[in-house]
Amino acid sequence: MRQTARVRLALIANPRSGTAPDPDELTALLAADGADVSHTPIEAIADEGGGELRPGALDAISAAGRPDRIVVAGGDGSIGAAALCAAQLGVPLAVVAVGTANDFARAKALPLDLEAACALARDERAATAPAELGMAGSRPFVNAAAAGLSVAAARAAAPHKSLLGPLAYAVGAARAAITATPLRCVVACDERRCFEGRAWQVVVGVTGAFGGGSEIGATRADDGLLDVAVVAAGSRAGLARRAYGMRSGRLTAQAGVTHERAAVIAVELTGRPAFNVDGETCRCEPARFTLRPGGFAVVTSS
Repeated sequence: MRQTARVRLALIANPRSGTAPDPDELTALLAADGADVSHTPIEAIADEGGGELRPGALDAISAAGRPDRIVVAGGDGSIGAAALCAAQLGVPLAVVAVGTANDFARAKALPLDLEAACALARDERAATAPAELGMAGSRPFVNAAAAGLSVAAARAAAPHKSLLGPLAYAVGAARAAITATPLRCVVACDERRCFEGRAWQVVVGVTGAFGGGSEIGATRADDGLLDVAVVAAGSRAGLARRAYGMRSGRLTAQAGVTHERAAVIAVELTGRPAFNVDGETCRCEPARFTLRPGGFAVVTSS
């Protein structure tokens, strides 16, 4: 009797993410229904915070045979690199959200429970949906790239992640509101200058989610365009209203916030400050943001 081929899953795991279990435990959960699972550490794909793909990343993933599906187990920073691998191999990506914020999983209504996420990842009959993939130069990202308050907040939150989980971002945001200073920037959308001056924050959004439950709002999942929200500098006391706008997903609707959509967004910052890209602090030089044509397919429960 001819045997049915088992689904082949390529697991990319980042065991240093917020709630990540041991890769062996993940492998066992993914293989529960007979799937053939191979494991590739995130370090073989990119650094643990995501970033550009390493040479040979696709070969590492395919060493045990071309996968039917890639499974990424990590935080938001790990998803971008795995999504780019999935797009280049032409296979879907399943997400096991084991980070601190898990903004992408929340934005896409993916399961946050470990066993439920693994069950979905190994389900051959699970549906897929198109998802957009942003590129900060050659660095992939799925949620947002931000400069200004987001960077200060991420740095202030880092020491508290293990103890407070997503609440660490609220602590970081509160400290950033007290200590951060506006930055000088020029933002161009498809080569048209749309903002110049001092700003508390510049956010380039794909899903637009960031900071453990915040979002800029008004993003569209299938328009083929990036969104940018620029919070012009103003009184420090007014930052409470901006914080409410981000938590309620209505930042772009507030007065004093510039919101544009474009295929290419370029940001010039005085003093070479860093960006927070899907929760990871890094340099983006030049700070030129685009969408990868075609995006990627994400495994979904709906």
